[in-house]
Amino acid sequence: MGNLYPKKIAKIKESEKFKVFIWTLFDFANTSYSIVVVTFLYAVYFKQTIVGGEPVGDFYWSIGTSISMLITAFISPILGAIADYSAGKKRFLLIFTLLCIASTSLLYFVGKGDILLGILIFVLANVGFEAGLVFYDSFLPEITAPKNYGRVSGYGFAMGYLGSLTTLALVYPFISRQMIKESFPIAALVFLVFSLPLFFFLKDTRKKKIVDESFFMIGLSRVFNTITHLKNYRNLSLFLLSFFFYIEGVNTVIFFSGNYATTTLHFSLEQLIIFFLIVQSTAIVGSLLFGFIADSHGQKKSLVASLYVWVFTIIFAYLTSDHDGFVTKFLSGLFNSSVFEIEKNSFYVVGLLAGSVMGATQSTSRSLMSKLTPFDKKTEFFGFYSFFGKSSAILGPLVFGLVSFVTGAQRLAILTIGIFFIAGIIVLSFVEDD
Repeated sequence: MGNLYPKKIAKIKESEKFKVFIWTLFDFANTSYSIVVVTFLYAVYFKQTIVGGEPVGDFYWSIGTSISMLITAFISPILGAIADYSAGKKRFLLIFTLLCIASTSLLYFVGKGDILLGILIFVLANVGFEAGLVFYDSFLPEITAPKNYGRVSGYGFAMGYLGSLTTLALVYPFISRQMIKESFPIAALVFLVFSLPLFFFLKDTRKKKIVDESFFMIGLSRVFNTITHLKNYRNLSLFLLSFFFYIEGVNTVIFFSGNYATTTLHFSLEQLIIFFLIVQSTAIVGSLLFGFIADSHGQKKSLVASLYVWVFTIIFAYLTSDHDGFVTKFLSGLFNSSVFEIEKNSFYVVGLLAGSVMGATQSTSRSLMSKLTPFDKKTEFFGFYSFFGKSSAILGPLVFGLVSFVTGAQRLAILTIGIFFIAGIIVLSFVEDD
C-alpha cells in the first residue's frame, strides 16, 4: 500500500525568500494587463464601443486572441531554446514586457469603428504578455527546490490576483465616470513599475556559451532535436497533451467571461466589477490552498481536483442561464425571485467557483511542468509548455466565438468549454506523478 499520509511540507530557505518575493512581484505586475485588457475592460470596450455591440464582435475578438496565440505558440519554443543556450531569459523577458506595456498604452487611441486597429494593437500586446510568460515561468526551477514548486507557484498566482484587485481599485474612479480608455495607460504603468524589481535583482544562473553559428539556428536545431526525441519524454508528452485540452477551457473562460456577462446577462460595469472582485478574491485563496495541496499530496491529484470543479462550474453556468430551464425555475420559486435575478446571481456563484480554481489550475500546471522537465532544458521545454497552452487558446476562443455568432446565443457556446476540460482529465489520468 502507498503512504496514506501527506508528505511533510518543507520550509523555504531564508536565502530563497527574497528571490521568491521578487519573482512573485512580476505576477503582481502583469495581471494588471490581463484583468484590464484581456478579461474585463478592453474585452467589453471592444465589443460594446469599437464594434458597436454587434454579435460579430465575439467573432472579431476571437480572431484577435487566436492570432496572438498562434504567433506566440510558434515563437515560444525557439525563443526558449535560444534563451537556454545564451542565458538570455531576462533579456527576452524585458523585450516582450516592454512590447506589452507600450501596446497597452496605445489602446487609449482606439475608438469607435477602429476594428482593425483595435485588433492589431491587442495582438501586439498579447504576444508581448504571453511570450514573456515563457521566460518568467522558467525562472521557477532556479529560485526554489522541487519540493516547493507547488507552493511557490501558488504564491505567484496569488500575488497576481492581488495585483488584479489593486489595479481594479486604481481604475475604478475612471470606470465610474465612464472614462474607460484612461484605464489602459494606468494598467501599463502598474505593469511597468512592479515588473522592474525582477530585472534589477533576479539573475540568470546559466552561463553564456560561445558558439560559431547564430542563436536562431541553434534554437531551431534544439527544438527539432527535442521533437524528434519526444518519445524519450513520454510522461511529459502526455502531460502537455492533457494541458493542451484543459487549458483551452481556462483560456476561453478568461477571454469571454466579461463579454458573456454584459451581452447575455446584461451586467452593468458596476456589477461586472463585483463579479471580478469575487473571482480575484477567491482565486487568491484557491492558488494558495491548491499550492499546499500540490506539495503535500501531489501535483496531479491537486490538478485533477481543480478540473472536476471546472466541469461542475461549466454545467452550473449552462443550466442557470436557461430562462425556461428546470434549474432556474426551481431556484426562482425557492428564493421567490424572478428568473432574470436568478440568472444574474447564479453567475456570481459561477465567478466564485471559477475563481477558486482559475489560478490553482494554472499554478499547479506550472509546478507539475517544472517537476517533469529536465533541468538543462527548462526554458526550451517551457517553450513547448507555452506552445501547447497558446496553440490550444487558438481553438477554444475561436470555437466559442463562432458558435456564439452562428447560433446567436452565447449560452450554447458554454458547452464547448466543458468538452475540453473532460478531455484533459482523461489524458491526465495516464500521467505518472510520483
